[in-house]
Amino acid sequence: MGKIYAFGAIVTKVVEIDMPAGFNLYQNHPNPFNPITNIIYELPIDCHVNLEIYNIIGQNITTVVNEYQEAGRKIACWNGMNENGMKVSSGVYCYRLDAGAFTATKKMVLMR
Repeated sequence: MGKIYAFGAIVTKVVEIDMPAGFNLYQNHPNPFNPITNIIYELPIDCHVNLEIYNIIGQNITTVVNEYQEAGRKIACWNGMNENGMKVSSGVYCYRLDAGAFTATKKMVLMR
């Protein structure tokens, strides 16, 4: 829904988007994936966001997001590469979101 405002010959439609009620980290899609997957998360407030990928033994593979972001729904993509731009092998990986005081971790599968 939205409101339509008319100012002379200009018509503007204002679309109201609901802000997330809380922090949320969704399951990546597609999963399993090759070569790219999307990670969706929601921020109810503006805050610093850190989204990192780890291998199954807890070693940091890469940082996908490390910045201050405004509230809302966000989509980050991971291309299956490490910090050095090298393809990582097939396997189970974890992604961890730290945003404000919120932390969540989920698993994903890369199949080459």
